Amino acid sequence: MLFKIASIAALASSISAHMDITEPCSRFSPYCATRPPLPAGILDYDYSIDNPIPYNGSVFKSEIQWTKPVASWTAGQPVTIKFRPGGAAHSGGHCQFAISYDNGKTAAVVHKVMKHCFFNGPSNSNVADVLEYTFDLPADIPASSNAQFIWIWNNAIGNRELYTGIADITIANSGGSKSYTGKSAIYPNHEGYGSIPEFNGNYNTGLSLFENAPNVVVSPGSSAAPPPVPEYSSSAPQSSAEHNFEATATKNFAERNFYPLSEPIHTSTDSACTHGELQCISGNSGYRRCVWGVWNFIACGAGTACVQTSTNAIVCARV
Repeated sequence: MLFKIASIAALASSISAHMDITEPCSRFSPYCATRPPLPAGILDYDYSIDNPIPYNGSVFKSEIQWTKPVASWTAGQPVTIKFRPGGAAHSGGHCQFAISYDNGKTAAVVHKVMKHCFFNGPSNSNVADVLEYTFDLPADIPASSNAQFIWIWNNAIGNRELYTGIADITIANSGGSKSYTGKSAIYPNHEGYGSIPEFNGNYNTGLSLFENAPNVVVSPGSSAAPPPVPEYSSSAPQSSAEHNFEATATKNFAERNFYPLSEPIHTSTDSACTHGELQCISGNSGYRRCVWGVWNFIACGAGTACVQTSTNAIVCARV
């Protein structure tokens, strides 16, 4: 465990970003070559787009759509997904690629890269070997002018985290397909979906979660609730370091601009806490988050201060 923590600390000095999609352009990403104008009321791009998703709450950084689609795809034809270089790839892990027609409420997997996402095989590297994936869109995926592409990643090594991206797209299909049935997208390391342990060289870790995921039917205009989540096996972590989630600000763009949060700076067991609890600390120079009964203290970046927008939402806002 000491080696793992030391390794992550060393890597943090050279790689501060994580993996994120740039094609199609994830909502409000500042890193895409081309992107639509921001919607009314959205004041800035999301410069923490590559931060992990918090354990509870939404599985997406934003549920607000781009002002227009960022890609036009055709059923049965190849599509290419590209990632920004320079991000921490955490030795790979499991990636899902899915399509939704209801803003992510339901999503069917159309492609997946298990075990070695961003690599060509087992690796101890934090620098990705693979930055794009090309696959054929299913021929029976329905046409829509308002569809969403979703990318989901669970990393192989490091803190137990979840990364996602969502992009607004159009899909053409002259065949008249009305619906598509596939495995439901799942979000391990997020509340209700179970936890995937660190791989520690075993790249089969967590595969059963994806294999046992239920089928889901997606179609344009659908607003059906997602299928019940199977009873995945999971266990509470043995130490806070294993679940020391990097904080991600929940954003309310209509109010102010937000900046990425820094890494946790220390932990404390000075008082009991409930997992997921968030509190600004004295002076609002940062905040603390409860991770399995242990307070983790996170400092806000320079020029920002902690603001608690709701019981389960903390942001570091520019002052």
